[in-house]
Amino acid sequence: MLLFVVFFLLGLAFASLAFSLSAQNPGSGGYVDELQGGRLAGVLEMLPYPILRVPARDGRGPRAIMLSGQGKAGVAKDADPLNGQWAEVSGIFVKRGDLDMLLVGGNPGLASATSPVEAIQPAAPVSLGRWRLTGEICDGKCYAGAMRPGTGLAHKACANLCITGGVPPVFVTTSPVEGHNFLLMAGSDGGPLPRALLNRTGLLIELDGEVEQRDDILIFRVKMPAKREMGS
Repeated sequence: MLLFVVFFLLGLAFASLAFSLSAQNPGSGGYVDELQGGRLAGVLEMLPYPILRVPARDGRGPRAIMLSGQGKAGVAKDADPLNGQWAEVSGIFVKRGDLDMLLVGGNPGLASATSPVEAIQPAAPVSLGRWRLTGEICDGKCYAGAMRPGTGLAHKACANLCITGGVPPVFVTTSPVEGHNFLLMAGSDGGPLPRALLNRTGLLIELDGEVEQRDDILIFRVKMPAKREMGS
């Protein structure tokens, strides 16, 4: 009996270690004041969701930063008048791995700005071809650690509220794509994620689509599954 108890406890310890090593980093659960009270400036793009494309600076390459609002809402209403223009954004970051999302707030929040003389227009997106990916549809804000759990069926209802409200959705892959484990999601036309896919959040699924690179972010332009697959 004593040997059984010892081996049973050792088994539990090894199982716990294995689960902890296989679990994904859940994110800090906090907010990162990367701007240190300052602002980011770049060209604002609306599709598939509001993105600020920041030119290379301070030895860092160009960035494409997803924008969201406070709570379960996006910033499309405020961002739309600035589409294609140089804009200044203030707020606070949520981060997880190579996922950065700026939650817009403070002063100026989101405002038009004068383009600096040395600024250049962002490079055109680069197509990475057609991919079939396995993973989970999540909202980028909660997945980055703003809420735990930010994945799985326990988070399904919350994810759908966030995505419906305009928070950019991400596809979290089981295998990296060009070194990225998450991709900003879009419809096959380059617009927002089709609402029909909201019933697939929180599930491990397989999707086909085109992948494009925009600065340091990948965008997954999803082909809608057949109706029989949607119902499965």
